Amino acid sequence: MPHPAPLNRRDFLTGATAALLSAPLLRAAPAPEPIIDIHQHTNYGGPRDAKQGWKQIGPARSDAELVAHQRALGITTTILLPAGRTMFTPSTLNGQANGLDTTCHGNESCLAIAKQYPGEFVFAANDVPDADGAADVIEKYLKLGAVMIAEQKFGVQCDSPEMQRLFELAAAYRVPILMHWQAGSYNLGYDRFHRMLAKYPRTNFIGHAQTFWANIDKANVDNPKALYPDGKVTPGGLTDRYLADYPNFYGDLSAGSGERAFKRDPEQARGFLARHQDKLLYGSDCSDKLGVPAVCSGIRQIAQIRQWAPNKAAERKMLYENSRKLFRF
Repeated sequence: MPHPAPLNRRDFLTGATAALLSAPLLRAAPAPEPIIDIHQHTNYGGPRDAKQGWKQIGPARSDAELVAHQRALGITTTILLPAGRTMFTPSTLNGQANGLDTTCHGNESCLAIAKQYPGEFVFAANDVPDADGAADVIEKYLKLGAVMIAEQKFGVQCDSPEMQRLFELAAAYRVPILMHWQAGSYNLGYDRFHRMLAKYPRTNFIGHAQTFWANIDKANVDNPKALYPDGKVTPGGLTDRYLADYPNFYGDLSAGSGERAFKRDPEQARGFLARHQDKLLYGSDCSDKLGVPAVCSGIRQIAQIRQWAPNKAAERKMLYENSRKLFRF
């Protein structure tokens, strides 16, 4: 049997083109859905020793581990929240609040990672609000491109002159300010905060942490002994009302406080996510290195949103769209 003549280059290309045109089109794998994480830190999670002035005494998560962790969670954009300067004053609880009450690093650390991974990481600006020149420090980093003032976690009254100066600064630069609410420790006076929401309508506020989440329940108002309440939620709490009544108030879903607020009462979780689907923002605020459910509250919170969101559109709002709009990405 004679062998067929070998194809020349022109015949080969003509045949290959015809085969491609006659075959079903090959579809590329769909791109992963984007997720914005509004709450992460550098050098997070190292042990400290109170007897040594809250000195860090062991390794925390490295920058490389942070990047790997965020990628493992499928995060496409991460906002890094710096600590303020190290001080030993009443507003830092005599040093306890240094490093955001852990070992987190400050503005330069967050800026450096944002420069190294442009687009994948962005940064906030921060300082101790009653420190000399705090507003100037924060404004310096806002001018460098910071997208938020955060994380404000200091022992001050929520309506103090120093905090109001930051509220004005946030409005001037059109960036949100994220506040860690913890009765007895940080940002005191949650039951009065409605006055600030009304006074500064051009400032977008983001609530976070124990007292913010405890107050989805009407029975928990500024109670330092009930930072992680359990059981069924009594409807009508301050947080529910603030989110409903003030267009400039948003909620950060991050950390154990956010996760537990929904686990304690799944029925109310579904209702809460449905009611406030346009006001809630995904954040992780976890210090682990692996990004696996057994140790990572951030990945568990993604699962909770997907489980209890009323529909796919609401899920996408909380994981991406709300933050994209608020931060103007």
